[in-house]
Amino acid sequence: MGSSAAAAWLPFAKASAVGWSPISRSSLPKPPAALKARELAIDHVGDVRLIINVSGRRYDTWKNTLERFPETLLGSNEREFFYDEDAKEYFFDRDPDLFRHILAFYRTGRLHYPQTECLVSYEEELAFFGIIPDLISDCCYEDYKDKKRENQERLMEERIDAPEKKKDMTFRQKMWTAFENPHTSTTALIFYYVTGFFIAVSVLCNIIETIPCKYLAHSFGSISCGDLYEKQFFVLDTACVVIFTIEYLFRLYAAPDRCKFVRSIMSLIDVIAILPYYIGLGLQENKDVSGAFVTLRVFRVFRVFKFSRHSQGLRILGYTLKSCASELGFLVFSLAMAIIIFSTIIYYTEKRVPDTKFTSIPAAFWYTIVTLTTLGYGDFVPYTVMGKVVGGICSLSGVLVIALPVPVIVSNFSRIYHQNQRADKRKAQKVNF
Repeated sequence: MGSSAAAAWLPFAKASAVGWSPISRSSLPKPPAALKARELAIDHVGDVRLIINVSGRRYDTWKNTLERFPETLLGSNEREFFYDEDAKEYFFDRDPDLFRHILAFYRTGRLHYPQTECLVSYEEELAFFGIIPDLISDCCYEDYKDKKRENQERLMEERIDAPEKKKDMTFRQKMWTAFENPHTSTTALIFYYVTGFFIAVSVLCNIIETIPCKYLAHSFGSISCGDLYEKQFFVLDTACVVIFTIEYLFRLYAAPDRCKFVRSIMSLIDVIAILPYYIGLGLQENKDVSGAFVTLRVFRVFRVFKFSRHSQGLRILGYTLKSCASELGFLVFSLAMAIIIFSTIIYYTEKRVPDTKFTSIPAAFWYTIVTLTTLGYGDFVPYTVMGKVVGGICSLSGVLVIALPVPVIVSNFSRIYHQNQRADKRKAQKVNF
């Protein structure tokens, strides 16, 4: 029996043996002699069998199979550079385990991604044989993209965290390494803890100065600690801003790409943390803009985000939100649609109630928001039966809409968290080694 007949007959016989296809009810494929001449011509007549040796492992295939994709290495004449005249075969010093997926692509036209193999090695093999990753089949493409994103995030973290060991580093490079990797030197570690201490002091001062410190005897008012000890809080705030300004200027000087640094999120947080102080110095003497000065003081709360440089958990949360941008966008879009729909319905069901608070559709937004998020403050309450039914449906819809993206966000957070844990262990092992 020929090889083509065996290829057609064996899978059928095995399936019948395990009971997938009862052999008594189905007929076996016809032997090669019964095949039509036209089929033989299409399959093998005029074709050439090729032997491909991949690091000692030999694969047999047909020339026409490879030439289905002429833009690739094996499908073009470039494969002749790897032909061994003595052995009468093509020899490639590549990974034989990954090559079977590449050869399967030529045979079936579907490229699969093996999840058990290294992503970098897989991409190197694809690049060597001239196959673009966009050809990966739909069944494996999402797994490939997820693995690629994880690998890029891990490599980015390793590049950021890996200390430079070159002796010819410039002063700017040493400064940037010290800022990004404070554990590389004692001086960098001291500066790291000093800035962290002043961030904590700044946040605490912003909170404590609002506490009533002295109640007035002849009125119902009180004096806040910020007004009672204005000079002391001003000195502390000035000291914190000076430290933050020095840190920002040093980072700006040492940044490898200053334009990219200025546009980064952390740079914007640094500017927002210190800029209101300097603007406020020029507004204190101008009584006409006292309201603007109070507004600027509100921006000091953004200094709490400076803790993200000192907290791995906050960084992981930021990476999670960034990786879940599409899911969060879907959540916001769904909530916006639900708010508009339910606000419109609740307005028309409650508009005829005397002294109703649902005076317009925008006025009903607040009720819809607190109901969708299951807060239910109770300041807006429907009185009609239809309004209560709409409110109940709105509450149940909010549970469903908010719950849908949560598993994806939790899964991404867990993935990034464990990824960072593994990276920390690898760094510790490298240091100990």
